[in-house]
Amino acid sequence: MKKDSKYEEIIKFQQKLDRKLFLEESEKKCAGVDSPLPIGFGQTISQPFIVALMTQLLKVDNNSKILEVGTGSGYQAAVLSEIANKVYTVEIIDSLYNKSTRLLENLNYVNIKTKNSDGYFGWKKYAPYDGIIVTCASEFIPPPLLKQLKIGGRMIIPVGPPFQIQHLILVKREEKNLYTSQIVTQVRFVPMVRRKD
Repeated sequence: MKKDSKYEEIIKFQQKLDRKLFLEESEKKCAGVDSPLPIGFGQTISQPFIVALMTQLLKVDNNSKILEVGTGSGYQAAVLSEIANKVYTVEIIDSLYNKSTRLLENLNYVNIKTKNSDGYFGWKKYAPYDGIIVTCASEFIPPPLLKQLKIGGRMIIPVGPPFQIQHLILVKREEKNLYTSQIVTQVRFVPMVRRKD
């Protein structure tokens, strides 16, 4: 994937953003390492390179309204908030939702709105979105997310079996009922968690 000026802008912001703030105490010493790290509950914070790549692929600008599926630690949402107008982020795991919401509020990210729910269904209330970023792997692209993408919008999502190599897929909504997709690279993300009820 070609690195453009937007990518460099994202990297500069990541260098200023203290990744330690989004990590467990035991992992803070690894904050500068370009790799995913555990954040509890079987979840991870993505490696900075992948965060920058996925953000770049969305083509976010200061007018963009973005949906994130899988808030996790809040790190990806924080990166997006620096570039986008509004970020709506959904987290299914109660403890992670509570922790990341408190952290983002304490860091004064006023353009981020959080929700505790099943990300498979997106966040219909604020749709359509200019971009959707999914930070957990699904075995297929959830239809509700496709419907919440605006015409001309982009979605970046890891697709494939859990705990194995997956494909990072870029989806574009060309027309109301026309979507195109392309494989960007191979990745390995934690699987999407679903509600059991």
